[in-house]
Amino acid sequence: MSGFDNLNAEFYQSSYSIDDQSQQSCDYGGSGGPYSKQYAGYDYSQQGRFVPPDMMQPQQPYTGQIFQPTQAYTPTTPQPFYGNSFEDEPPLLEELGINFDHIWQKTLTVLHPLKVADGSIMNETDLAGPMVFCLAFGATLLLAGKIQFGYVYGISAIGCLGMFCLLNLMSMTGVSFGCVASVLGYCLLPMILLSSFAVIFSLQGMVGIILTAGIIGWCSFSASKIFISALAMEGQQLLVAYPCALLYGVFALISVF
Repeated sequence: MSGFDNLNAEFYQSSYSIDDQSQQSCDYGGSGGPYSKQYAGYDYSQQGRFVPPDMMQPQQPYTGQIFQPTQAYTPTTPQPFYGNSFEDEPPLLEELGINFDHIWQKTLTVLHPLKVADGSIMNETDLAGPMVFCLAFGATLLLAGKIQFGYVYGISAIGCLGMFCLLNLMSMTGVSFGCVASVLGYCLLPMILLSSFAVIFSLQGMVGIILTAGIIGWCSFSASKIFISALAMEGQQLLVAYPCALLYGVFALISVF
C-alpha cells in the first residue's frame, strides 16, 4: 500500500474534481446552463423560441390502412401522339402520298386530250401512276419478245432531266423534277396501247407508221396541255409539245423495231 500511495503522490496533480461536475446543471433548452452559450457562432438557446401557428405546416392525418398506403397523387393518362384512338390516324395510302382519286383524274386527262387539265392536281409529285405505266410498257414489250426494261427507265430518266431544265428556263414559276417525271409518266399511257398493238401485228407497214405518228402526237399533246395548265404558260403549248414529241418518239421506235 505504501508503494501505491507514493505512485499516487507522484502522479500529475490537477485541479479537476468530481464535485465540480456534479455542480453543473445540464440545461439544454433553458438560458442558464452551459449549453446556453454561443458555440461556433450559433445560439442554441434560440431553438426553444415560440413559432406562430400560421407559420407551421399542418400535418395531414394518415387515412390509409396497414400495408395499403393512400395514393398521394393521381397519375395522368398518357396522351397518344396521333390521337385518342386508331380511328384518328390518317390512312396508310395518304401518308405515302398515294391518292387513287387524283390518279384516276390524271389518267382521264391523258386519255381525253380535249379535257381541261386541273393545274392544282397536275402540279402534285405523284410517282405511283408513272411507275405502274412504265412497268406496263416494259411488260407489253416483253410480250412482243423485246426485253427493254433498262432502255425504258434510262430514256425516261434522261428525258425527265432534259424537260426539267427546259421548263425551268421557259416558265416564270419553275417546276420540280418530281412534277416533270409525274406528268411525263402519266402521258406514257397511249404508248402502252401502241406496244400492245405490236404484240398482235407488225407496225413496220404504212398502217403502223400512221398509228405510231398518231400515238406520238397524242402523248405530246397531253403532256404539253398539262404543263401549260400547271405552270401558267399560256400560248407556249407548241414549244413544249415539240421536245415531248422527241421523247415519246424514242419510245415509239422501241415499240416498232
